[in-house]
Order: sequence, then structure tokens, then C-alpha cells
Amino acid sequence: MSKGGEKYRLSEKSAGEFNGAGEDSQSYFRRLKKRLFISLILAFIVPLIILSGYFHFQFNATIEKNGELHVRSLAESLRNTIDLFLQERVVNIFNLFHGSGFTINPDQADMNHYLQNLMEANDAFIDVGFFNPSGRQVGYAGPHPYLHGKDYSEEKWFQTLMKQEKNYYISDIYMGFRNKPHFTIAVRQRVNERFYVMRATLDPDKFYMFLRDIGRGKSIVTSLINREGAYQIVDPDMGALLAKSGIDPPVEKGSGVTEVSRPEGHEILACAWLSEVPWALIVRQPMRVAYARMYHARWVLIITTVTIIIFLFTITWFSVRRLLSKAESTEEKRRDLQTQLYHAAKLVSVGELAAGVAHEINNPLGIIGSQCGVIRDFFDPEYGDYSDLNPELADKIREEVAIIDDAVYRASDITHKLLKSARKSEAKLSSININQVLDDVVNGFMEREFKLSNIELVRDYANDLPHILVDEDQMRQVFQNLINNAADAIEGPGTITLSTRKKDANVQVTVADTGKGMTQEELGKIFMPFFTTKPAGKGTGLGLGISLSIVEAMGGTIDVQSMPGAGSAFTITLPVQGGEETAENA
Repeated sequence: MSKGGEKYRLSEKSAGEFNGAGEDSQSYFRRLKKRLFISLILAFIVPLIILSGYFHFQFNATIEKNGELHVRSLAESLRNTIDLFLQERVVNIFNLFHGSGFTINPDQADMNHYLQNLMEANDAFIDVGFFNPSGRQVGYAGPHPYLHGKDYSEEKWFQTLMKQEKNYYISDIYMGFRNKPHFTIAVRQRVNERFYVMRATLDPDKFYMFLRDIGRGKSIVTSLINREGAYQIVDPDMGALLAKSGIDPPVEKGSGVTEVSRPEGHEILACAWLSEVPWALIVRQPMRVAYARMYHARWVLIITTVTIIIFLFTITWFSVRRLLSKAESTEEKRRDLQTQLYHAAKLVSVGELAAGVAHEINNPLGIIGSQCGVIRDFFDPEYGDYSDLNPELADKIREEVAIIDDAVYRASDITHKLLKSARKSEAKLSSININQVLDDVVNGFMEREFKLSNIELVRDYANDLPHILVDEDQMRQVFQNLINNAADAIEGPGTITLSTRKKDANVQVTVADTGKGMTQEELGKIFMPFFTTKPAGKGTGLGLGISLSIVEAMGGTIDVQSMPGAGSAFTITLPVQGGEETAENA
């Protein structure tokens, strides 16, 4: 007792010295708090401001580039749509040559039928004409009947079509015989070794409506100009057909982007040359629209930067302030740890005491067992004649002796298991049947205790499990810890399920319960020493940590799945290391 008292007084003295040091540390941490705060401001916030300014300018440049790329891609997309539109019109005219009723001497009904087919394909067609090889229009349908019989051999579009390799030609906007802006799509077809021409004209106004429709909703203004810069298609509010646009395309072919200044403000101008006709598609978009994302992102960046600076300033301030409070709580944590260690030491002592008691109990159990054997020998004819003894009494004595033997064997088995769990020994690897080890753990006392607690024990064993090479005693300890924890987690009626499976080159054992489960925060701490979810005095917080160490030492893992109110499942995965037999054949 005196030694224990000295230890206790020594602990109190050490605690007093720590408290005195704690008072000095408070002033030290207050000074450290100021230094840390200033250092963290200089280390984090000042560089953040500098980097934010740098990234601000870089981000603006990137957004400007993206704005230009967006307008260019928009122009290229519209260019492809216009080319496809013109190609479809060319195909519409070519199809007239391949119709079932085509003739090189069409009458008016034939021409009217041709025009009807074209207008059904697209309402931009105005009229249609058929030309003989000499360039005379021998067939016509449309609003200008006086064009029938006209000689077009000197017209630029006719001469170009007959000289070029392509079998179709799309002209610029021109006035022609009708003295009205229009453009021509003409195709030639060899018939009886001679070229005949089918020509159709398109309404520029309808073409403009098509151009406006495909660009609608994009906050852009579109127009088409030829190589001389004359408008081919244009918004009436911006200019007139065939008038000079005053636009100098930034590229001679392909596509390009430039910035232009206008009285209305700065604009981004994108140019994309068509492939079917030497026209340039001009797309204009105000910079305030093109760079709207940049302006928005700029404000987001500024607001975000300011918010981060304020956040970091606040976090730094409170983190430094909490540093002192954490130092003050160190003593309390140390005392808690000392208490837990003391409790663990008591458990070790209790274990040693239990092992000693079990060893002592084995001696009288052995005497009882041997005396039962002596009594049984009394009734063996080989050792004497007891025929005068009442046979019924002899049978009754034998039955009672058998009951005593059974009780001795069960008590001896319990003490051997207790000694086996308490004995500290080196790991002894052996090839075991994992199903049998599980049964050995739960059979007997534990299973009867579950029945009294209204807990159902379900065995879901796989029969094709290979033997595994592990320490049998240590695995019993692991399974016992997990099963006891499962039982403690169940409040009222519940189920504990023991499952075994073979997965690839591993054996998996799952202990699942329908208990109260655990939170994510608890799951992150369950393998920490001295952490327990059990009530005070019921758990030490050492079982799972020891179990994990045992399993990992054998090359395995423990996975946990749990949700509050839904129970928990602990899955042990152990590698198969040389066990050749299966549980079914064992």
C-alpha cells in the first residue's frame, strides 16, 4: 500500500508541476499567437493577392481569346450551313435533268412542272430556264415570260459555266435582263454529246431571311460580300445589295477574326469564305456581347478573391486563438489517457487472475474426473463381482456418473479455452478450416447466451472454402471480439450473421449485425486504441485495434460498412497460403 501511495502522490506532484508549466506556456502561446498570425498573413494572404492580380490579367487575355474563337467558330458553322444550302439548290436543279419526263424540247407545261418542283424544294427559287447548246433560252417558267427566247451566250455566267470543269456555276448578285438584283445557279448536262443548261434564279430577300434565321438568337449581324467587297446579301438597315461594304476581310481564304471600331462601338468581325461561291460570310458581334463572359468572370474573380482573403484572415485568426485553448486541454487529455491505461492494466491483471483461477480449477476437475472413473470401474465385472447389487440402482449410479463426467468435460473445455485466450504465445501457423473455427467460437456458452438475449445466430457458410494458413488461437480471438461487439450493438431482438466466401485467391469472413450502427465519424476512429462506442466501464477500446493488428500481420484486411440504425458488417479478407483441402472435403 505504501508503494502504491507513493506512486499516487508522485502523480499528483507531476500534475502540479505540469499545471505550473501550463501557466508559463499560456503567456508563451499568447506571444506565439501574434507571431504566427503575422507570419501566416505574410505567407498566405500577401502571395494570394499577388497571384490573384497575375491570374486576373491572364484570365482576361484567355477570355478575350476565347471570345474571338467563339465568333470564328460561329462564322465557320454558319459558312458550312450556307454551303450546304447552295449545294442542295444545285442538286435540286440537277434533278430536273434526271426526271422521268425530261426532254430537250420542253413545252410550257414541262417548264411549269420544273418550276413547281423547285419551289416545293425551296421557296427561294423565282424562275427556271432551259438553254440549248448555243445559249438561247428555249424554255422558261416564272414571272418574266419575256425572257423566253433570249440569247444568253454573251452572259458572263453562261460563258464561265461552259468553259470551267465543274458542271455548275453560282453567280454573284447582278441586274441582268430583268434589271433587278438576283443571282443565278446554272448546271449543265451532256445530252446526245451536246451540253444543255438548266438555270434557276434565287430571290436575294429569301436568301437573306434564311441567313437571318440561322443566325437568330446569337446576338450577331451577318452579311455576304464578294471579293470586290460588294454586298451580296445584307441587312437592309446596314446597306444595299451591290453597294460597297467598306469591309476588308482579314484573310483571303479560310477564316479569320479582327476587331473594328464603329460609331456604335467596338465590334469583333469574323470572316469565313464560302467554298461553293467566292463570297465571304461576315459575322459582326459587339464586344460587350462577345466578352460578356469575361466581364462576368472578372467580377466573379474579384469577389471570389476578396472572399478567400477574408476567409483566410478569419481562419488564421481563429486557428491561432484555438492554439492556446488546445494547449490548456492537453493536461485533461493526458489524465484521460492515464486513466485508460490504468483501466487496461487492470484488465490485464484480471486476465492473468482468470488464467490462474482456470489453472487451479483444472486440478479439482481432474480429480473429479478420475474419481468418476474409479466409480465406473466398481461396476466393471473385470474388477469384481457386484451381482448382489440392485441392477436398477447400478444403472442409476452409472447415469449419474455419466452426467458428472459430462459436466467435468464441459467445465474443463471452458477452462482450457480461457487459458488459451489468456496465454501469450508466439504465432503458430497452421492450415485451418475457417468454418470450423467460427463454430468453435460460437458453439456452447456464447450461442446459449444469444438465445437468452433473443439474438438469432445465422450461419451462411460456403462449402468450397480452401484451408488457410493462420494462427488458429489468434483468429479465435479476432472472431470472438467481432461477435461480442456485434452482440453488444444489438438492443433488443436482433440477428448476427456469420458468412464465409471465397473471392479470387482470398477467403472472406463477414460478421454482420442488425444493431444500432455507427456514424461516419465513429467509423474513422474504431481502430484507434481506447476508442469505444460502448458505455463507460463496458468496453476498453482495445479489441478492434488488436484484431486489426492480428489480421494485418497475417497479410489480411478488415473492411467495415455501417450506418446509424442499419447495423454493421465487418469483413475479414485473408489470403489463401498453401491450404490444399476445402472445407467440404475436410
